[in-house]
Amino acid sequence: MNRRTMLIGGVAVAALVALLAWAFAPRPVEVEVAEATMGPFETTVDEDARTRVADRYVVSAPLAARLQRVSLREGDAVAAGDLLATLLPAFSPMLDERSLLEQQARVATAQAGVQLASTRIGAARVALEQARAEQRRTEQLAQQGFVSPSKIEGDRLATAAAQKALEVATEGERIARHELAQARAALSAVRDGSSARGAFELRSPVAGRVLKVHHQSETVVATGTPLLELGDTARMEIVAELLTTDALLAVPGSAVRIERWGGPDVLQGRVRLVEPAAFTKISALGVEEQRVNVLIDLTSPAAAWAALGDGYRVGVRIVTRSEASVLRVPVSAVFPLPADGGGATGPAVFVLDGGRARLQPVQLGARNGSEAWIQHGLTPGAKVLIYPPAAVQDGAKVRVRSV
Repeated sequence: MNRRTMLIGGVAVAALVALLAWAFAPRPVEVEVAEATMGPFETTVDEDARTRVADRYVVSAPLAARLQRVSLREGDAVAAGDLLATLLPAFSPMLDERSLLEQQARVATAQAGVQLASTRIGAARVALEQARAEQRRTEQLAQQGFVSPSKIEGDRLATAAAQKALEVATEGERIARHELAQARAALSAVRDGSSARGAFELRSPVAGRVLKVHHQSETVVATGTPLLELGDTARMEIVAELLTTDALLAVPGSAVRIERWGGPDVLQGRVRLVEPAAFTKISALGVEEQRVNVLIDLTSPAAAWAALGDGYRVGVRIVTRSEASVLRVPVSAVFPLPADGGGATGPAVFVLDGGRARLQPVQLGARNGSEAWIQHGLTPGAKVLIYPPAAVQDGAKVRVRSV
């Protein structure tokens, strides 16, 4: 074999080795990256909810009588004192001593209701004065820099809630007095021996709209039979049934965004009350869940949600935490480190560093459905891998996938 042949064979072998080395060399893994940025961050509790008239009034028959045909229909507007229905007391109850005693008892109950409503007004006024005094003290301390802004906002909300409680108590007293007048009129009708003279007019206790008519045609009704339901659709609230674990985060005063209600805009609201008693509900998967009603007040202008009615379905996002400016990355970039017995554990990300993926442990502040708040471990502007493939390891070569 001559020298030339050996040289050609050596070159061919070297080329083959180089080709094999290139063929079996690890290729850079294609990845997608995102930048760690500073910006607002919030966590929310998302749930379906329904609207509800804040104050619903069921108008019932104060005495056994024949109900004349009701001319009102669902959706009709009524003012306080408007005629709702006419009742003609039957002869047999008027001649029955027991019915007379029942009506007298109803009058006594209505009188007690008026006294209770007056007591509630007094308690509401005391609570309002206390809330105002606390707000004044907080504002004075805030001027000296001793109180946080959240405390000021909390006291303002407490004062507003106390004012609303006084308004509700005042309305309750007016309703109680109306019920007392109705009970006295019913007693007078029962005492009257003539059905013509004893015709009883049932009038509206509040201004609002007719939500439901239980009996449209003329019929005989017993004492206490529901006849109509009334409510003011301009005073609407939202009821969300939250899991008890989520309800603990939805503290009164929390901001709420109302979505998926049918309108073009997102409505604003605030949590007013988390009811103290929970209830058991069976989920669609047949699992027993403990849920609790969370009441939400609409704070957007009434004209923006005027189309909403009683019992409409809406979607709510209750803000449980809000930060003005934090370091954020997509939540898909964060993954847990395995507990290998000797290494670090906890959340981590892959950082793009000169064409290689570098494993970087991080400390999370919180996360939501789309973003994670990074407290330590990253700097603004860092490139992190999102949805890192299983082939990516610490130090592996990577190539950013072109869009």
